Amino acid sequence: MKRLPLLTILLFLLATAPLHAQKEYVREQQTWLGVFNQTRFSQHWGSWTDLHLRLHDHFVESAFQSVARFGLTYYLTDDVRLTGGYAYVHHFPDGARTIAQAEHRPWQQVQWFTKFPKARLMQWVRLEERFRRTIRSNERLDEFDFNYRTRYNAALFVPLSKRGFEPGGVQFLLNNEVMMNFGKEIRLNYFDQNRLFAGLVYQINKHAQLQGGYMHLFQQLPAGNVYRNQHTIRLFYFHNFDLRPAVATAPTPAPPSPVTPQP
Repeated sequence: MKRLPLLTILLFLLATAPLHAQKEYVREQQTWLGVFNQTRFSQHWGSWTDLHLRLHDHFVESAFQSVARFGLTYYLTDDVRLTGGYAYVHHFPDGARTIAQAEHRPWQQVQWFTKFPKARLMQWVRLEERFRRTIRSNERLDEFDFNYRTRYNAALFVPLSKRGFEPGGVQFLLNNEVMMNFGKEIRLNYFDQNRLFAGLVYQINKHAQLQGGYMHLFQQLPAGNVYRNQHTIRLFYFHNFDLRPAVATAPTPAPPSPVTPQP
């Protein structure tokens, strides 16, 4: 009988332990707006630019994040490209954080395209080095948190109209990207997030296309047991330039390969 209180306490601790590790979900609605450009200067060299604004709180009520990304691309072939560059990310105040957070993000990527008779597949692997300004007790410190992140992205384009990839054509786009964290400061969220997108692509002309649709984002936050479950409206505009003289004088230039970069 003397051991009964101790046994009761032990059973209580065992029963409540899972509650401390219980998963929590943050549910959000966001709208992502993006403008992208890839310009090819010569047979082997080109540039990459993409700009983003993300809104949240019932999709559009407040700013969540902005991204400006730039890169230099080396074309191994028309369908295989290497890119390296820099991105600046501005995180607006969110939740209990009342000040903005800056992030500096060098990045490197290999991107390749596969063409099928009735579809096109774009894939890339990207490595990022993330330097985020440290914020503690709502004060911005002169130091940075750091980690690596690797991303794999695959996008399948399937024509829905007779024009296909030609100007005026409509395509179905299925896109998925998975991201993993690693580095000394990563403890609980080696898995970062998964982005699944489905939508339509309208080929405006041989240089430009408009993408719109729905994206579901599932993310594990640094706490480890907190997850973001996000419903997103995504609207992207893509524009490609090819400044090579040989291409400009070709009788029937091929339409630009579809691209689906994401921040």
